[in-house]
Amino acid sequence: MSNKTATDFATLPLKPELLSNLASMAYHHMTPIQALSLPPVLEGRDVIARGRTGSGKTAAFGLGLLQKLDVKRFRIQTLVLCPTRELADQVAVEIRKLGRAMHNIKVLTLCGGAAIGPQIGSLEHGAHIIVGTPGRIEDHLRKNTLNLDDVDTLVLDEADRMLEMGFQESLETIVARIPEQRQTLLFSATFADEIQRIARRMMRDPVMIEVSDEENLSSIDQRFYRLNSADRFTALCLVLQEVRPASALVFCTTKRDVDDVCQQLQRKDFSALALHGDMEQRDRDQTLIRFSNNSVSILVATDVAARGLDIDALDLVVNYHPARDSETHTHRIGRTGRAGSRGLACTLFDDSDAHKIARLAIDGDPVKNPQPLPPLSLLDKKTPYPAMVTLQIDGGKKQKLRPGDIVGALTSDGGISFEQIGKISVTDNSAYVAVRQDALRTAQQKLAQGKLKGRSFRVRQL
Repeated sequence: MSNKTATDFATLPLKPELLSNLASMAYHHMTPIQALSLPPVLEGRDVIARGRTGSGKTAAFGLGLLQKLDVKRFRIQTLVLCPTRELADQVAVEIRKLGRAMHNIKVLTLCGGAAIGPQIGSLEHGAHIIVGTPGRIEDHLRKNTLNLDDVDTLVLDEADRMLEMGFQESLETIVARIPEQRQTLLFSATFADEIQRIARRMMRDPVMIEVSDEENLSSIDQRFYRLNSADRFTALCLVLQEVRPASALVFCTTKRDVDDVCQQLQRKDFSALALHGDMEQRDRDQTLIRFSNNSVSILVATDVAARGLDIDALDLVVNYHPARDSETHTHRIGRTGRAGSRGLACTLFDDSDAHKIARLAIDGDPVKNPQPLPPLSLLDKKTPYPAMVTLQIDGGKKQKLRPGDIVGALTSDGGISFEQIGKISVTDNSAYVAVRQDALRTAQQKLAQGKLKGRSFRVRQL
């Protein structure tokens, strides 16, 4: 008698290598959006799925396109469009991870913010799957450096965000260059009118999948703090000192507020960095690397961070300013409580914000019955410090550096232990490795004085 349930990945008609890889990754049970969307995706149907960031949608379309992929046919068979470079990079990483038991799959990212020349060179060597942003894909089509004639699967990830960012014309240009006989998968956080219109033009009899916000947010503990005598920044410090999160995301309304709050936190010795749209791409990348590898505890951001950034294991979300509407609130707090874990979301509000709180689709009445703020005595406690610190190596993929080379250099001949090494990220010309604070000095010496790929590279602490 089988012990399988309806939500087990093992019940799906997937290639054996995909199933065995899922088991090795401890992916046994499907999330709600995966359980609803994967069956029609695997049948070859067009699908429109609504679900928040972190609901598991990447695996839903990733498994579908990998199941369909003919590895021996070295042509571009799938195009995945994403609104931001960060999301495209993370989607590509997840697809590679899902398909790592399938031999010789080539996934290529094509995004703005990077030189186009090396991308043209990579395209000349061919690929199976392209993940990119609409603007850069359109650039390649204009230059005739990208051929989409063999694409049989098109994925629009965070489609509503792409439309908000003004990519509708680019999307239509791109879709016109893809064969009409294809499968189209559209994933969105909303079913807005624009999504309906684009679906009618680009899809054939799509299956509609929706996962309710209540189901999505059931793993999140929401707390609302009314600011009476306490000022907003003091309230934020109290929440941070009470929860003492390893990883927290603080949302502000404007870029100026983000910079101001981040600088105030840094003056109070909190480990904090800012993220907003005015930052250079390199600074954005480094900020996200340091936050995701736990060498920075607090990311202060505008709503750009609520969508399209795949940040795992987030302990706490704080709405320093309440969201402008219920949908934005859902996206913000949906950053925590992911992958089956419990999450905590705290919202600070005063009398002028009460109308925003009243419009939220939540249980109870936090305007009348808010949580009491944590005690002021918490401000006397020493601020927590992150467990990890990031080292940057001035060499990356172009210098043939791999994570294994870095681990080998760190652990060889009396170096640090494997357990003292955290996340490693390798970009085109740089590599970043997180190490535990107590291993910092030894790690710096091993990397600076040793050899990587037979060469010496400059190393510095971020």
